[in-house]
Amino acid sequence: MTQIQVAALVPELACSNFASTLDFYVKVLGFDVWFERPESKFAYLKLGEAHIMIKQDNKFWNTGVLENPYGRGINFQITVDDAPRLAEKIQAFGFPLFEEPETSWYRINEIERGQIEFLVQDPDGYLLRFSQFLGDRAST
Repeated sequence: MTQIQVAALVPELACSNFASTLDFYVKVLGFDVWFERPESKFAYLKLGEAHIMIKQDNKFWNTGVLENPYGRGINFQITVDDAPRLAEKIQAFGFPLFEEPETSWYRINEIERGQIEFLVQDPDGYLLRFSQFLGDRAST
């Protein structure tokens, strides 16, 4: 029997249309389906070291009324190898970017960490921030 080892923290996103959300994550963003339960409209997805679950909204665990955009107040940072290429692919599928790719430097104690990042909303409005690591430099 194969043992499945999931990450220590894996967000599970309720979605209004499982099929279109699964298409978006797999065909547009490039996630792999690690496992799924089609009978309950659930999938566990991976992109590199990023793990995420999607599930058709069944209103079972909702803490309030869900209305678009879902996930207000949160964004999920997902590390990728080539952020600009992924941004182009997303736009080629007809999805607008929430924020265009830009280079940002964030201070971490005495260093700054660089990344190219952009944001896109998934079909339910969850905000996804894709980030490409550029390296570290001394903090100015």
